[in-house]
Amino acid sequence: MEVYLVRHTETVCEKGICYGQADVALLEPYEQQFEAIKAQIPAESIVYSSPLNRCVELANFLSSTKIQMDSRLMEMNFGDWELKNWDSIPVIDLTPWMNDFVHVRVPNGESFADLHDRVSDFLDHELPKKTIKPIVIVTHAGVIRSILCKITKLPLRDAFQNKVNFGAVIKIEIIIRE
Repeated sequence: MEVYLVRHTETVCEKGICYGQADVALLEPYEQQFEAIKAQIPAESIVYSSPLNRCVELANFLSSTKIQMDSRLMEMNFGDWELKNWDSIPVIDLTPWMNDFVHVRVPNGESFADLHDRVSDFLDHELPKKTIKPIVIVTHAGVIRSILCKITKLPLRDAFQNKVNFGAVIKIEIIIRE
């Protein structure tokens, strides 16, 4: 199955701000970036999207039909750290997570393994078993890194080897077993 992983464009958040599931707006103007992304994906596609507005806006632009929103495609839940400057997060909280972001949960949030479990559940149970149409998934860097780890068998601790810029379009092939 042909799948296009699409990261939303840049947000209004300043560099250094921790945001995951906070519903932040896109940095304007973004229409030209949307057009460039649309030119990289097939016109007749099934489009899935994170329900966060920064993805929904792009997904609606890319799709001529109704998009399918799924909360399993949301970025990592950074819990108590949402919308805080990374430098303001207490070292006593940040250090364990930085040392093992895969397994250590953010206070009142998730670990990367938690994100990976829900993303894997989406891939394993939501994608159609048979389709001739390409799939487009409009989502976030963490989700895309998780998917790339899953299909390449890259250990989650190495997820950041997968560079995922704002507005990135990454084409992959997924084999769905019945």
